[in-house]
Amino acid sequence: MLVWIENGEVYAPEYLGKQDILIAGNKIECISKNIDIQIDESLIKRINAEGKIVVPGFIDSHVHIIGGGGEGGFKTRTPEIQLSELTRYGITTVIGCLGTDGTTRGLASLLAKARALEEEGITAYIYTGSYEVPCVTLTGNIREDIILIDKVIGAGEIAISDIRSSQPTSDEIKRIVADARTGGILSGKSGITLFHLGDGKRAIDFLKDIRDHTEIPVTQMIPTHANRNQELFKEIIEYGKQGGLADFTTTTTEQYLEEGETKCSIALKIMLKAGVPIENITFSSDGQGSLSLYDKEGNYIGCDIGKPATLFAEVKDAIMEEGIPLEEAIKVITSNPADILKLPHKGYLRKDYDADLVIMDKNKLEVETVIAKGVVMVEGKEVLVKGFFEK
Repeated sequence: MLVWIENGEVYAPEYLGKQDILIAGNKIECISKNIDIQIDESLIKRINAEGKIVVPGFIDSHVHIIGGGGEGGFKTRTPEIQLSELTRYGITTVIGCLGTDGTTRGLASLLAKARALEEEGITAYIYTGSYEVPCVTLTGNIREDIILIDKVIGAGEIAISDIRSSQPTSDEIKRIVADARTGGILSGKSGITLFHLGDGKRAIDFLKDIRDHTEIPVTQMIPTHANRNQELFKEIIEYGKQGGLADFTTTTTEQYLEEGETKCSIALKIMLKAGVPIENITFSSDGQGSLSLYDKEGNYIGCDIGKPATLFAEVKDAIMEEGIPLEEAIKVITSNPADILKLPHKGYLRKDYDADLVIMDKNKLEVETVIAKGVVMVEGKEVLVKGFFEK
C-alpha cells in the first residue's frame, strides 16, 4: 500500500512549505507540491495534513531499552521499554545502551531487545560497553563489536567524573575512544563514544585531554548529561565553541533543577547565543534510565525514571517558550543525531530516505500521527501498532 500525505507544511528539517509526500513501502518516494497518482484508491492510504506540520521521525540517541538503575538495590532496577512508549511521542529510531549495571544486564540482552524493537516496527541500534572500564563487550573488544555486529554503532555509556564510575585513567579512556573510532572507520559506522558525565570536579577533563593531546577528532566523543550542573554547563559551552559535541538530557527532576541542572530548551538557547553550531547539539531522553538521587555525602536516597515523552517536549519548549525557529530546534532530535551517528537514510525527509515521519498540530505542536518505515504506528494520537506484549 502507498501512503499519501497531503497538504502538510513540511520541515525536512529545512522548511519546504506546503507539500505532498508519497510513501512506497518503507521509503519516501516523492515530495512535491503536486503529486498526481493514477491508481486504484483502495491501494492508497490518504492522510490529510492540512493545517499540520510534517517533520522527520525523532531519534532518541540514549535509551536504556532493557532498563537501567539498580543503585538502590535490586528492587530499583527499572523495567525495559515498550514500543508504544517510544512511538506515541514520535520516536522512530532509538539507540540502546547499558548503564551502571553491566553485570545483571548484558549486551546480549540489549542486542536482542534492539532486534525485537526492529521486528515491532522501528529502527534500533546499540552501543557496546557500559559504565565500567574495562568495558563489557560481546566479542571481547570494542573494535570487533563495532566491525562485526551490525547493530553496534559505537561505545558507551562510559561513566566519568561520577561516584558510580570505575575511576578510569586518562590512558584507558583514550584507548576506548581510539578503538571505537578505528572500529567505525573499518565498518563505515560512526564509531563514536558516549560519555556519561557526573557531578565530579574533573568534569570533561578526559575529553579535553583527548582533544588537545591526541590525533582523534573531538567529534568522536559525545558527552551526555551536559546540562546537569552550572559549572559543567559552562565548560560545555566553551567545549562546544571549540568544536565539541554536547548532548542534553531531557528527563529531569525537581531536585535536579534545584541543584543547578539547566532545562534543555534553555540550554539550547544559551548555546546558540554563545555561538555553538546547532549541528553539534543533540537532545536525548535517558529513557528507562534511573535518575538516582543522592544526599551531600553521596548516599542513595531515591530515584525517578527516564521518560521518552520528554524528548520532544523539550524541543517544543525551545520553540514555543524560547523562540527558537522550528526548523532549527527540530534538528537536535532529527538531522543532528543522524549525521553525528552516521545513521543511513535517517533524520531527513528526502526521496529514498526511510519513511519515518511525524505529523503534528501546527498551533499546539502536539504529536498526532507517527509513521515508522512506512507503517502508520500512531494516528490521531491513537496507538495503532503495539509491542508484542503490550495490552
